[in-house]
Amino acid sequence: MKVYRHWPHLQLVTSRPTTSWLPTSSQRLVLVPTLCCCFCRTSGTDDAHPPLPPLQAALQSSPTTVTLPALEWSGSSATLALLQETLGVSPLLIDADALSQLSISTSASNLLLINLPYCTGLQKSCKEVLQDNDEIIGKVVTIMESKNAPYTAVYTGLQPSRVISETSLSNRPAGRSLLQAVVPDVKPPIMFNVSGSPCIMLWAQNLNVSLSLNVAWVDFATATPSPTESQCNGTHSRLVLTHASGIVLSFAMSQKFYPVSGRNWFTLDSVTLQANGLVGSFIGSRGIYAPAEYSFHCQSVTSFRDALLVPNNTNTNTTQWRLNFIDFQIQGFGLGNTTNFSYASDCAGFFTPGIWMGLLTSLIMLLIFVYGLHMIMQLNTMDRFDDPKGPSISVPQLE
Repeated sequence: MKVYRHWPHLQLVTSRPTTSWLPTSSQRLVLVPTLCCCFCRTSGTDDAHPPLPPLQAALQSSPTTVTLPALEWSGSSATLALLQETLGVSPLLIDADALSQLSISTSASNLLLINLPYCTGLQKSCKEVLQDNDEIIGKVVTIMESKNAPYTAVYTGLQPSRVISETSLSNRPAGRSLLQAVVPDVKPPIMFNVSGSPCIMLWAQNLNVSLSLNVAWVDFATATPSPTESQCNGTHSRLVLTHASGIVLSFAMSQKFYPVSGRNWFTLDSVTLQANGLVGSFIGSRGIYAPAEYSFHCQSVTSFRDALLVPNNTNTNTTQWRLNFIDFQIQGFGLGNTTNFSYASDCAGFFTPGIWMGLLTSLIMLLIFVYGLHMIMQLNTMDRFDDPKGPSISVPQLE
């Protein structure tokens, strides 16, 4: 059996024409609820042999029929309560066999309830259950016609066999939407141009500067500083950033050819901080370097913890000055005409302390295993045994 709809279904069959689906007081009502699907078609049937013949015959012979193919759960389950409230009578639960023996009064309204079996939990197939239900419906219609009592028959379901959820169109965003996440706006790098071409580029999420342990950090990256006093050439570059507060931060870089590697390397020689008429210097050439055609990147560049910028201050008033650069990237050579950084040489090495610790531990355990295996292989078993019936064995001490 192939099912086309799974929603609760409501059909009304009246024995006289009516303009309302609710019965009047002069009509007698038979309510026939079922849990089975109402819009279905059995495979192998055609128009000459329609499914559910008694139900189809009742629909065709009735002067008035109303079909509601899709109802809400609440609307379908509240049908009995609505009819009870409208007619002002209580429903009478009865089966088809007892209906023929029931005396129906035509002077008052009657509300009869006949339950039909559901497919689930029975040994029969759904097709056989539907055919049995159809026969019960035909029997009920025949009995009501034999009693010559006007009636209205309602065939509905208590709940659907399957719920198909549908999203409201009002909750959906209008237009097309992309699947990828929204990328936040990224601020452009600080760039110093010479003759219309970039010469020095610097980008950092934070360029924090502190002049004292008790003074809050000043972030150069929040407001674009002025790089007008910067300068660069083929061997030396100097990026000077002037903050609105008057603090000046400068980066001095140089490149040099190293015969061992056979290429040019650039180093960040020093970072200079000027504030309140004082100058503080930090050496960076020991840890900040990269090939001349590359840029340098490091997640954290500080002067106080795992310092890549070593303080070089002789004045006691500048000993508390600190630098903290987050997600720092700089390039002073080999930019050409592009506005993008070249390939970045990262400060994080391939062999981290954790990797070295794991390799060393594995090597020690391997040596212990090899030593133990070697000792086991050196064990010798006895090759002579004492015979109690013969003379005792004499083993020379030389053996």
